[in-house]
Amino acid sequence: MPRPASIPRYRPRYLAAALAGALLLAGAATATSTAEPPRHHPGGGHRSWVGTWMAVPTATPESATPVLHDETVRQVVHTSIGGDRLRLRLTNEFGETPLRIGEVRVALRAGSSGTDIDPGTDRPVTFGGRTSVTVPAGAPMLSDPVELRLPPRSDLVVSIHLPERTPVTTLHGFSFQENVVAAGNVTGKPSVAPTATMTQWHFLSGVSVRARGKHAGALVALGDSITDGSETTVGANNRWPDLLAERLGGRMGVLNSGIAGNRLLHDPNPPEGSEAEGYAAFFGQSALRRFDRDVLAHPGAEHVIVLLGVNDLGHPGTSAPEAETVTAEEIIGAHRQLIARARAAGLKIYGGTILPFKGDTLGFYSEENEAKRQAVNEWIRTSGEYDAVIDFAKVMADPDDPQRLNPAYDSGDHLHPNDTGMAAMADAVPLRLFRPGHGR
Repeated sequence: MPRPASIPRYRPRYLAAALAGALLLAGAATATSTAEPPRHHPGGGHRSWVGTWMAVPTATPESATPVLHDETVRQVVHTSIGGDRLRLRLTNEFGETPLRIGEVRVALRAGSSGTDIDPGTDRPVTFGGRTSVTVPAGAPMLSDPVELRLPPRSDLVVSIHLPERTPVTTLHGFSFQENVVAAGNVTGKPSVAPTATMTQWHFLSGVSVRARGKHAGALVALGDSITDGSETTVGANNRWPDLLAERLGGRMGVLNSGIAGNRLLHDPNPPEGSEAEGYAAFFGQSALRRFDRDVLAHPGAEHVIVLLGVNDLGHPGTSAPEAETVTAEEIIGAHRQLIARARAAGLKIYGGTILPFKGDTLGFYSEENEAKRQAVNEWIRTSGEYDAVIDFAKVMADPDDPQRLNPAYDSGDHLHPNDTGMAAMADAVPLRLFRPGHGR
């Protein structure tokens, strides 16, 4: 969904392979650990595992698969809910060979920029009691619990050492957070000298915490580039789910399950010869295909907001010619599937209306696509099938032409909101939806 200019650029010192960061997440092939059950503590305390941060893993484009060898990937993640212990979810889910991890360490970030760590918070991460681990091909892996008090809405630095030649075959391509690669095993160093800088997340797809509170749970934002944060300021954490977490004050986890270019019904297939074609792998599997992994599998998930459909309109094309375009009815059918699957798992699910995009620079808009958008949005608003409706389209529309983004919220491509628009989206979400015992 992002325009070609939105594809991450690499500085000259970046790895030659365009270091399109992989979310490869490491774990032990031979030893795994399970989450501790909720505990009741003296004085009425209740603790359970809840997701505090996530990024969706995708495959690496064949033309941009970097190779790391005896290097450390150091990356920053911005959390939502806090806790007294944490655990990592590492991933090799798109790898075809086992992933060897030499060492992983976590620490709180020192300051508000860069990747330096607070040495007093530096902790080793183990997997089945071991610091070195192998993640099987096609699999994620959870770490053992790490004793570290993690404040809500804080910056956590995760350092992963890759001792062997490692093709980066799993990634999250658009982090809007600057991360680094450094030579050797420097996982425990307070500061590292980067050999490469990138705006992706490598090897890491989730962080959960042991949170206090009887009603501690997580909200998952299932979406595309608008949820992922396209066109927002790098390092500012101005994605609308981050800003919603600020409004919630650290009372619950907010997990960003957005992927640039993502679609409801189909895996990515940009038109042949288009500039997006070489980056299609970054756009991820369809929402219907990834829902279990990217929503249900995260600890503490209780609510999901769905904001998807614009790429189904703007990215027609699959291998089957008859499926090159989708109807409003097909998009609505996909929404109904997500509702059914969320309800079967006991989650509340809320529908977000598709934002206007008339005049967009990506070529999404047509009168036919606008008619489909209007039909889908009318169904979301009036059908009563979602547990609640979040009318992003109404909030973000130009008062003088509701088919366009409000100029005050427009990043410039007439499709993606700017930082101010992201704040307006976060403000549009009613906090009452997340109060304990809230019903339909």
